[in-house]
Amino acid sequence: DALQKKGRSARILSPEEAERLAKDKVLVTDFKQLKLEKEAQKNWDLFYKRNSTNFFKDRHWTTREFQELKACREFEDQKLTILEAGCGVGNCLFPLLEEDLNIFAYACDFSPRAVEYVKKNSLYSTERCKVFQCDLTKDDLTDNIPADSVDVVTLIFVLSAIHPDKMHLVLKNIYKVLKPGKCVLFRDYGLYDHAMLRFKSGSKLGENFYVRQDGTRSYFFTEEFLSQLFTAEGYEQVVNEYVQRETVNRKEGLCVPRVFLQSKFRKP
Repeated sequence: DALQKKGRSARILSPEEAERLAKDKVLVTDFKQLKLEKEAQKNWDLFYKRNSTNFFKDRHWTTREFQELKACREFEDQKLTILEAGCGVGNCLFPLLEEDLNIFAYACDFSPRAVEYVKKNSLYSTERCKVFQCDLTKDDLTDNIPADSVDVVTLIFVLSAIHPDKMHLVLKNIYKVLKPGKCVLFRDYGLYDHAMLRFKSGSKLGENFYVRQDGTRSYFFTEEFLSQLFTAEGYEQVVNEYVQRETVNRKEGLCVPRVFLQSKFRKP
């Protein structure tokens, strides 16, 4: 069960949570931070090796949450070209292709193994989809996608895995392939999400930035930080808000606070 609310206000911490976060000041050493950056692709590849296609659930909520996928059409059966930047093993991609037959999708991921899983999926067809391996911080998307050709870009739980110093490079790269007047649809971890509060001491890389035990990293966004990030690269903000969910596990009697940022930014 989940109770959901949207808005501009960040989640308010309990006194215990605030005290615990305030105590966690020690950062991972510079040496280890450089190693994590250097081995980022290897760590995500190992993640997909361990978990295969079983870790993430198929995201059938995408069209519900992002009405833009329907609203951006000028007429009902218009063919849309989308880019899923950071497609993983296709948990968002394939439900979309199944639900909407008038979509052609470009999809890319940092992990070569994830890309192979997408290509092996029985729903994968080169007539409806082009998938390729790509480091969004340095590989030019126009090598695979014509400039100014994409109607919608989805950036869902991707930017949080990238070092904050390099996030602007991703947005710059995406800007080149997006048509003027069209949007990036964004959803990712928000400040004080349950996942952020669960990190043990010794996991902190920087402000709101942490490393998991498997070496993959996660950043937790504030509405202000995300807004500045996009507008600095020339995007216009359409919507940028927190989604707060109290997820209730009745069996265990637990109430888990989930916080995401859900946003839409337009290329003028």
